[in-house]
Amino acid sequence: MSGHSKWATTKHKKAAIDAKRGKLFAKLIKTIEIAARAGADPSGNPTLYDAIQKAKKSSVPNDNIDRAVKRGSGAEAGAADWQEIVYEGYAPGGVALFIECLTDNRNRAAAEVRTALTRNGGQLADPGSVAYVFDRRGVVLMPKGDKTEDDILEIVLDAGAEEVNDNGEYWEIVSEASDFVAVRQAIQDAGLDYESAEAQWVPNLKVPLDLEGAKKMIRVVEALEDSDDVQNVFANGDIPDEVLEQLDAED
Repeated sequence: MSGHSKWATTKHKKAAIDAKRGKLFAKLIKTIEIAARAGADPSGNPTLYDAIQKAKKSSVPNDNIDRAVKRGSGAEAGAADWQEIVYEGYAPGGVALFIECLTDNRNRAAAEVRTALTRNGGQLADPGSVAYVFDRRGVVLMPKGDKTEDDILEIVLDAGAEEVNDNGEYWEIVSEASDFVAVRQAIQDAGLDYESAEAQWVPNLKVPLDLEGAKKMIRVVEALEDSDDVQNVFANGDIPDEVLEQLDAED
């Protein structure tokens, strides 16, 4: 799940060592292929640059990355006809879900999304039913290191950053979706590293969850993410710190 919460950060950390690493690699490769359609040179294609960086930080082999760039840009045959589709739905408890798919088979994607939802107590919603709960925002995650919130603000404010949130081991820097590349660049220009930089659907209205509600939301989200056709799942369920600690203790 991607989203505006410490749970998203926790999952982000676990993804690189997840047993489903092969599935994660495939999704990152698809993102690179799509981005490379706009040009194979990362220096002139910020979307491709960030897609490649994300793949590298998740340990995707360089050969796989290079071939994906070539397929996407047309320099090499074999690129699939990826189609971007969005589905909206609900997890138990009224948690809104915004589901981004990248697929070469629309019927299969629709069936898998519907099945993942209904088998886990969720349901598909009509287009537009939950979209208003999310705003398109730029989100940059960076390791805290020895930097304070004021230090980070000083670095990223002029680049368009609007807020800096404490997400445990990371600072989460939020901006307009069009400004995250400038924010990422400001961090790099300051000689600092970042974990990820991308545009996400961030909830503007959150549903607070208890332990049981959090488990139900996570179950639905993980079932959706298990589909090869699903790239990202954004949810507006808010897991308080104490509930997150309970979840961690049960893992």
